[in-house]
Amino acid sequence: MKQDDLRDEALYLQTRADELAWHRAHALGVSRRRFLQLAASAAALAAADTLGRAGNGSQAAPADLIVKPTPPEWFYDFASNKEMRWENMAGRGYLVPNELFFVRDHSRTPRIEASTWRLKVEGSGVSRPLELSYDDILSLPETSVIRYVECAGNGRSFFEGAYGKRASGTQWKLGAIGVAEWTGVPLREVLDRAGLKQTARDVMPEGLDELRVRRPMSIAKALEDDTLLVYAMNGSPLPPDHGFPVRVLAPGWVGVANVKWVGRLEVSEQPLFTPWNTDNYVLIGPDYAPVPPAKGPVLTTQSPKSAFEVPWDGELPAGRRTIRGRSWSPFGKITRVEYSVDRGITWQTATLREPNIPRAWVRWDFEWEAKPGSYSLRARATDEQGNRQPATVPFNELGYLFNAVIGHPLTIRP
Repeated sequence: MKQDDLRDEALYLQTRADELAWHRAHALGVSRRRFLQLAASAAALAAADTLGRAGNGSQAAPADLIVKPTPPEWFYDFASNKEMRWENMAGRGYLVPNELFFVRDHSRTPRIEASTWRLKVEGSGVSRPLELSYDDILSLPETSVIRYVECAGNGRSFFEGAYGKRASGTQWKLGAIGVAEWTGVPLREVLDRAGLKQTARDVMPEGLDELRVRRPMSIAKALEDDTLLVYAMNGSPLPPDHGFPVRVLAPGWVGVANVKWVGRLEVSEQPLFTPWNTDNYVLIGPDYAPVPPAKGPVLTTQSPKSAFEVPWDGELPAGRRTIRGRSWSPFGKITRVEYSVDRGITWQTATLREPNIPRAWVRWDFEWEAKPGSYSLRARATDEQGNRQPATVPFNELGYLFNAVIGHPLTIRP
């Protein structure tokens, strides 16, 4: 398999899993088929790893988990995680301001000094290991892109309504996403300076948080133009809660691949696996079989979603109103958004507003003569590759990839 074929995360992960299975089978002196049977059985019997399942908001959080102010009128509070309230985006521009951007931490925001921070680039896949300072990073060629970052569990809370059982993890609605202008150094610039070998296979960023979050990517993905080592967000230095001094931006890949507070890049000539793509960020449930070495199919990209810029279960006065929202997809531009104000009985087409940037989102709106009563607004998006939000999605225990059409409760008062 050529490395150029592995820019798609789903194909990359499957290829790496196949390679690992083959090497293990060979080392054990058993057939590959028998090895896969044994691995699948072991995965089914293993106890669920608790990593990544915390942060469900059931306990109060110490004040020092997050650096920036997170008042309740801006965010839903889930301890070290903070969900953006969509109504605060109504009437705003295309980008999410830094102060309103959602926060997803696996532990707490580390406090890192730029003067002492270093980025190590090492491993069997480079011929000249590097150690770069913050000033070194700032001196390299820079670029800026507008892209979204979305938590893999965005929409998790809706599994309970659909299936009557709660998925594990933070009970996000749809506010675990944000679009920003990210400025930084193309990752390929750093890899080139470290003497990237032609035999290199994977790059694994590692964070400096308490859990050392790390998730590998293919060399092909690492060399894409918009895969960056980011140090600025919306024209300002990267805030601590969003990865200061440097984070990874891996557009189109699931949120956890965008490692924050990165302090090390391992470049390997061998496939790399971690708990973040074997035990967690995988699909576990009755519709998903183990995919050794992972406990289930590994998450790759999200799918199209839509959200209304009105309060959840809120109230608005009757009369003619402009209802706004946003839709996004990792696969390209949104080409159509349909809406329903009668619980999905009839659908109409919303008006799309420029800009409509791939791997970001599009704003849309429609006019509505709102009469008093209780409503369940619905929206569904279709992207330029024909992907459309479905009516249902299968349940999985960790609550990932919920992108089905949902009913947004709203009361219109006289």
